[in-house]
Amino acid sequence: MGDQNKSVDFLGAYCPLPLSHSDQIVIGHGSGGRLTHDLIEKVFASQLKNPFLDQRDDGVVLAGIDPQYEIVVSTDSHVISPIFFPGGDIGKLAVCGTVNDLSVMGATPLYLTAGFILEEGLQVEVLEYIVNSMARSAAESAVMIVAGDTKVVERGKGDGIFINTTGIGIRKKNLEISGRNARVGDVIILSGPIGDHGVAVLQARGELGFISEIQSDVAPLNHLIAAALKAGQKETGNAIHAMRDPTRGGLATTLNEIARQSNVGIWLDEAAIPIRESVFSVCEMLGFDPLYVANEGKCLFFVDPEYAQEVLAAIRSIDYGMQATVIGKVVSDHPQKVLLKTAMGSTRLVDMLSGEMLPRIC
Repeated sequence: MGDQNKSVDFLGAYCPLPLSHSDQIVIGHGSGGRLTHDLIEKVFASQLKNPFLDQRDDGVVLAGIDPQYEIVVSTDSHVISPIFFPGGDIGKLAVCGTVNDLSVMGATPLYLTAGFILEEGLQVEVLEYIVNSMARSAAESAVMIVAGDTKVVERGKGDGIFINTTGIGIRKKNLEISGRNARVGDVIILSGPIGDHGVAVLQARGELGFISEIQSDVAPLNHLIAAALKAGQKETGNAIHAMRDPTRGGLATTLNEIARQSNVGIWLDEAAIPIRESVFSVCEMLGFDPLYVANEGKCLFFVDPEYAQEVLAAIRSIDYGMQATVIGKVVSDHPQKVLLKTAMGSTRLVDMLSGEMLPRIC
């Protein structure tokens, strides 16, 4: 009875639900992995089902008023802990994360809204720093923050600051880019080394026991993606069929998402996947697989092989993509599976993240 009474504290005395239900939200539901996907299917998709949600991408494509363009909308909430970390802060993360979600849909980001949930006791100078960081990131991304909202909760009932951002962009109607559109034969390009963000945040939490030079890769990728799209332009569309930024759940979970959406197999070459030696060392020491560590400034491209070198060169021409490389390809066998050729020459099944490796990472 004691545990049930505790739940009344936030459900309220007039909650219409029975309090004996056994299922509860756990931290793993925020991992971006299998638990997140199961929650989406069981609760959100089943109750809110409609053709727009069924797109299952990082944003949604809506009809536009211009016959040549359509509107793309994306929303994201940011609860990272701590709110400052090597290479960034929650404000920069909020802007870049939403800009990137629009960009991987093939959209040009234009506008953002920002909602702030502040905890009583947060220093105003901290809030000013975070908002200034958002302004700088918005300027770099060439987007405007055009609307917002602020709420305050009592001390002890928040965690300093949470930020929700919604982004609006436009894309040309003939630009068919989606996680559903990866094709057999596509070359998979990764824009740079993985795992930086997750390890940087772990370091900021003081859980490593030492200080390293590892910085989060958080960055706006819209200019990089625009260069790639320009290089992939064809008369009949674009050579880039799908894009995705591998954030929560890391590279492995993102590739599994696309393999399932497109009903294709994915073959990876472990030796080709870029990982900084310092990040690899930390992961090895802690028993983490870097394939599942979060990133906030990397992008995956699924590209027609005839255009792969042109697209790769365009990505490498932008600072955030200088270390881009081909890491694998899309195949017809083992549909909805991701297989990895290891450095030892064996084959490993790479599944979706099942639980939560690093909570509160974005």
